[in-house]
Amino acid sequence: MNVILTINPGSTSTRIAVFDDESLRFEHKVEHPSAELAKFTNSMTEQFSMRKTALLNALAEKNFDLGTLSAVAGRGGKLPPLRQGAYVVNREMFEFLRDRPIDDHASNLGGLLAYDLASEQGVPAYIYDAVVVDQLDDVARLSGLPEMKRRASCHVLNMRAVARRVAEQQGKRFEDCRFVVSHMGGGISACVLRNGIMVDVVTDEEGPYSPERSGGLPARQLIDAAFTGVYDHQSLTRRTRGKGGLVAYLGTNNALEVERRIDDGDKYAELIYRGMAYQTAKTIGGLATVLAGQLDGIIITGAVAYSERLTGWIRESINFIAPVFIEPGEDELQALALGTLRVLRGQEDAHEFIMAD
Repeated sequence: MNVILTINPGSTSTRIAVFDDESLRFEHKVEHPSAELAKFTNSMTEQFSMRKTALLNALAEKNFDLGTLSAVAGRGGKLPPLRQGAYVVNREMFEFLRDRPIDDHASNLGGLLAYDLASEQGVPAYIYDAVVVDQLDDVARLSGLPEMKRRASCHVLNMRAVARRVAEQQGKRFEDCRFVVSHMGGGISACVLRNGIMVDVVTDEEGPYSPERSGGLPARQLIDAAFTGVYDHQSLTRRTRGKGGLVAYLGTNNALEVERRIDDGDKYAELIYRGMAYQTAKTIGGLATVLAGQLDGIIITGAVAYSERLTGWIRESINFIAPVFIEPGEDELQALALGTLRVLRGQEDAHEFIMAD
């Protein structure tokens, strides 16, 4: 039996879980008080020791013996662009995440904590489907301006895990399948998975508006807004990421609240909610052309996918393309564990991190 510890750091908490092969033994969310976090003002990696101590305390409370570990898996951080799948967290990756990450992000702590805990126990550490996975086709990188390249940015860990599960449920090999997957959360993104590889993406800043994000905007109007004097860089970014979408139109990011308004007869709320479904369906339809319409399925996932009303509207528009699978929610800890388990069983190879990647 393989015992795997998975670590998913967030901005104010660290989620951990222990798996015995595919089975979850326990899951725990370690909350980090704001007063404690306020002590660290320069970078997320300053929190390493504090988070490690909190994590170890949580494991001790569960009476977990670290000496039984087979491997540790952490959420992949802001590294240079990587391939899909598993990477060994080696010393070079550890030092990169610690000293010069591409961006300051809580996910950087995933690889750091995994490496440190695994090294102490003499077992391997991995990241899996990191947030920086980028294997887009060359043609998919073109933006319309040579100085601006399109880049992959989406919930790749959950998207590939859900697609793999759907493939297995259909009795197919994930690596033989062709899917369009849309992740619907605070932002909405979508991707094309061709034989397991993410070859095109519509990011949450390009595509549909969502509970908190504006999605793609008319370029000329956005440029004009930037020069009105009303916005600076930070406030305009916040307007499009955090205060856009449902928040901008309806004053809430809560899909359940919007549905209550619709049930109470609010026609404007229904229009805006339908608009989100309309734009999501249009994005999915556009990505289906990347595969010339030859798909094994379309998958809708993420927290907002729990809405039967919303997914029903989307399904009505895309049913003609391919079978539609609704897989609500996300489980990144399980996705990390199952990816690591495939490596431990020899079903997948883990990539070695070198700067040439």
